[in-house]
Amino acid sequence: MLGIWALGGYIAAILIWNVLLKRNIGEAMIVGFVVVALFGGSETLEILWASLLAAATEEIVFAALSFVFMGFLLARTGIVDRLIAMLNSVLGRRRGGAGYVATIASGLFGAVSGSGSGNAAAVGAVTVPWMTRSNFSPKLSATVVAGNAGLGIAIPPSSSLFILTGSAAVANFVTADELFVALFAGGAWTLLYRLLLMFYFVRRHRIGAVDPELIRPLRSSFREGWTSLLVFAGILVPVLLTVGAGEDAVIAWVGEGAADAISIITWIPALLTVLAVLLGRKALPRSAGGWWTLLGEVGPRYSVIGATLFFAFAAAEALTELGLADQLGVLLGELNAPAFLVSLLVGVLVVGVAAPLTSTATIAAVGPVAFGTLISAGISPIPAAVAILIFASTEGASPPGAAPIYIASGIAQVNPARTFVPLIVWYVVPILVLGSLVAVGVLPV
Repeated sequence: MLGIWALGGYIAAILIWNVLLKRNIGEAMIVGFVVVALFGGSETLEILWASLLAAATEEIVFAALSFVFMGFLLARTGIVDRLIAMLNSVLGRRRGGAGYVATIASGLFGAVSGSGSGNAAAVGAVTVPWMTRSNFSPKLSATVVAGNAGLGIAIPPSSSLFILTGSAAVANFVTADELFVALFAGGAWTLLYRLLLMFYFVRRHRIGAVDPELIRPLRSSFREGWTSLLVFAGILVPVLLTVGAGEDAVIAWVGEGAADAISIITWIPALLTVLAVLLGRKALPRSAGGWWTLLGEVGPRYSVIGATLFFAFAAAEALTELGLADQLGVLLGELNAPAFLVSLLVGVLVVGVAAPLTSTATIAAVGPVAFGTLISAGISPIPAAVAILIFASTEGASPPGAAPIYIASGIAQVNPARTFVPLIVWYVVPILVLGSLVAVGVLPV
């Protein structure tokens, strides 16, 4: 059971470095990776080299980093603001409209960014002030934004989706193309739950409508912001070209070999970045110096995010070398429990790992293991994969290490610790149950 002990050491090292020593998560991932490799004993150096090589040649690392830059541009150019303004024109006049806007906007932004922290920062910067002006308490505003931050993990084109399906253990059963539609259904369940929860919050806390001065007529907001909707073409075009009739047409045009070279994970962030530049060009610099400054703003994010992604993949490879997948499969398989109970236990494992990590790091570390365990319990591949991504979508709501909690609390100017219990009660536990219901087919996908 060396791999399981290594996983325990990996999680413990990250928690100690990040939570107790208050160091950044990038450093924690490096420390965790080294700890895992040390479990290899005399083979430590071989495991270190093989794991680093695997991470350095992983296409998904590039794609996930591209999503970070894409999300930065969408926020920087004001595209997100215009999308939210249109939503507010439609929903702002109803009780708790700002909360509904925050929830739906988190789904929209999460779908194109895949970043929980970016979601909390971009959406929260606009919706938290609106919520606090319409009788949401600062604590509730921060709870809603942090609780919604991981919503995009379960909505395509989530970068976590590609990380999961990029694993050989998963790719043998389900591909990213096959998972797209099912994940839309799974994401819809998580969004529906959050909207029902917002309905409850509004009535429990007697929340009113948004201040009329903050609501623009739909004709006005749509006239100024309709072009922002074009960003979704950056999702639709690669999807249409790589599934169904679109894929067949491309194969007939350029041949199967060239068609296989069209990588949806690479082209979605690439096209969205191009569209963000075109649609938001007025908000972007017009000089080399201005661009240097802009890149300087996004650069520091990669010092943490880049290290987190790279060493998450390296650690996942090292854990694989130590036999973690087979060992966890044997351990959980010995439970001989009903499928629903197995899915709950797998969910607890994924949620526990997601608490200190990003969803991408979580999926890279334990996604294939979780998938194999669900399959061995008799759960179908597609519901199993969707359930794992739903479990991982608790990334932003899992205290104490989730960055979106601190981002949302900072915007709302509230003590983050005050949101811990509400987040666990209203977001983490219900999403865990919801994912398990998806796994066993009670909620269809």
